[in-house]
Amino acid sequence: MAGAKTAVDWLASVAPDPEACRWEWERNPLGVALLPAGRAWDVLILPGTLGYPTLDVLTRILDRPGPVLVDFGEDRMGFFVAPGTAARWLGTGIRTAGVGTWIVVPYPGRSTRGVRWLVTPDGSGTLTDAALLELAMHEAAAGLAVGEDG
Repeated sequence: MAGAKTAVDWLASVAPDPEACRWEWERNPLGVALLPAGRAWDVLILPGTLGYPTLDVLTRILDRPGPVLVDFGEDRMGFFVAPGTAARWLGTGIRTAGVGTWIVVPYPGRSTRGVRWLVTPDGSGTLTDAALLELAMHEAAAGLAVGEDG
């Protein structure tokens, strides 16, 4: 549980009121809180059809990628990347969350009926390198294209 506590502290640190964030996680029946992107991380949001193969590529080349969220129907996946990435991102079909946006974040280690962690933050601040994520997306997309053709 120490890892979850560290992850909670790391996530809540970006909230305007970290104690209110913790309170929301504890009392909200969905077990989620809204947190601002653009402070400690940005989020690149991929369609699930590309996100899962991209995560597979990342986990083959990294010991541990940064945190990854998945939504309700597993239609979208959010990869946590360095702040400022959203403002520079040019990829087609990829949504971004950066400064001025908020994301729904579940309590680490607790399942919810909505968004959930595929890769839970460990509290260290580890994020996925955006350039590496982009290369993994290209490899995943190429694999999907070969699968469709063949």
